[in-house]
This record gives sequence, C-alpha cells and structure tokens, in this order.
Amino acid sequence: MQETPEPHEPPIYRRIADRLRTAILSGSLRDGDRLPGENALMAEYGIARATARQALAVLINEGLAVPKRGSGVYVRQFNPIRRHGSRRLARERWAQGRAIWDSDTRGRPYTVDEVRISREPAQADMTGVLGASEVWVRRRRYSVDGRPVQLAASFFPADLVEGSAITRPDTGPGGVYARLGDLGYAPATFTEEVRARMPLPDEAAMIGLPAGTPVIVIRRTAYAGGGVPVELNEMVLDSAAYVLQYDFDA
Repeated sequence: MQETPEPHEPPIYRRIADRLRTAILSGSLRDGDRLPGENALMAEYGIARATARQALAVLINEGLAVPKRGSGVYVRQFNPIRRHGSRRLARERWAQGRAIWDSDTRGRPYTVDEVRISREPAQADMTGVLGASEVWVRRRRYSVDGRPVQLAASFFPADLVEGSAITRPDTGPGGVYARLGDLGYAPATFTEEVRARMPLPDEAAMIGLPAGTPVIVIRRTAYAGGGVPVELNEMVLDSAAYVLQYDFDA
C-alpha cells in the first residue's frame, strides 16, 4: 500500500530518493552498482511507475546515478580528483620529466586518448592572447580509473613550436612544458580563469555526462620570461569528478 505522507512531509518520490542517496553516500551502494529498478520500487513502496521514475530521476539529475539504455540505473559515485592549481604546474615537476597529471591522480591509473593534433588559423580571442595568426592545437581526452573526466585543447603559436615534439603525439618526458623549455621558452608564470556552465552536446557525449551535470571550464595561459605567451589551454572538467584546490599566502 502506498504510504500517505504526513503534513509537510516530502512527497514519496523524494523520500525514496533520499533513502537511495543515503545508501550511496554511506557506501552501502557503490560506484557501478545497479539501483532498484522501477518495478522493484513499485513493489516495495506500492507506488505508480511514474512515481518510481521520478525518484530515480532525482538521483540522475544530481549526478549520483546514470541510466544505461536497456539495462537500468547505476550508481555514479566517483572518488574526486584533487587538482592543486599551483603544485601541479611547479617547474621542478615538468623540468625533471614528470607528468603534471601524476600530481592530480596520485597513483590512480589514467589514460590520454582521442589525441588530435593540427595546425589551424587562430580564432580572434586566441590571436589577442597569443599574438599569432596560426596555432598548433593539441586536443585530447583524459580518463581516470577508466572514466573520462576531462577534455583539453592546448593552442601554441605556430611559428614558435613548428617542427618540435609539441606537434607530435608523444611529446616526451615532462610534456609540452619541458619541450617549450628546450625551445628556450620555458613557462615562468601561469594565469587561470575558472567558470562553470552546462556542457555542449559533444562535450557531454565525450565525457559521458548524465543529464543536468555541469562542467568546470578552466582557461590557462602560460607565459615565458618577459611575459611572452606560449600556450593557451582550454579544459572542460566533469564537475562531479573534481575538487579544485588553490593555496594563497595571507
């Protein structure tokens, strides 16, 4: 029999969602576990299918669950990546041939795929930042623990990096910043801008975002000595997969 809510008590679909959320956050339901389906919720709570669907939709819209067509709704609880804004970009890291992402993942397995490299005309806003009419672009997708978490596109003044490893898939130890150092343009300072928005359709598809999940957009500019801009990097992060940490002196 369907429960009758007390005065001022949330509707039944909200209470079901609350119970499932508690089970997820407590660890009783783990990442990848299948949530009770509509039929199971209908039988347990004596509710209509539309009510069961509403309860699951709450968790999907919160980013705690993701539907898989023809299979069900599954927990999407991810151990967030702690992205330390300054520590990951420290010169001592990339100058010694270490990857920036090692700082983010701290031993967790990560992969880089969907790597595309091309020489293109610079867009108007990039021309203003980089002072170049053409750029070399490195686009890639990052996955941690087998889950896509970030898209990134790095833009470099074409004449500056032409013929270097930056224009090839494998940039070698230390990545692009070490190669910029080889060219005599090692980054000396960085500027990052952070904002949030809803993802574009292709971004949501590439990262595998459930409906209603926003993204964090970080735009970083790297400057060599003398304030020479050498890279513009635009990153799109799954907001549910990240904690952004910045340290400041008082």
